[in-house]
Amino acid sequence: MDALGHVNNGRYVDYLQDARVDFLFRIAKELGADHLETGLLVARHEVQYRAPLHFRLEPVRIELWISEIRAASFTVDYEILDAEPERRTYVEARTRLVPFDFAANRLRRISLVEREVLQKLVGA
Repeated sequence: MDALGHVNNGRYVDYLQDARVDFLFRIAKELGADHLETGLLVARHEVQYRAPLHFRLEPVRIELWISEIRAASFTVDYEILDAEPERRTYVEARTRLVPFDFAANRLRRISLVEREVLQKLVGA
């Protein structure tokens, strides 16, 4: 929260991370892509602030989906919004993630199984 009662811009990245972790770790694992749970690094964040979000008790909605899959990275797009009573978007964001092999300490390519799982989440 900042001095004007708005959600601080740094907190939005925390919100995005919480949603992404749940989305990828839970859903991807359920679909059979276990390595995505333990081997990803954030390569880039892009955040566009559309409207101030003031302190309130009601939760906001975070919608996210896979928007791009490459050989060694993929992109998650998000919106932080209210859907009711009318749609109001506070933030549009995007995160590029890269698979990482921590044992070998190097980037790795997306496996065929991971690609199949990610493909199911495109536009989800």
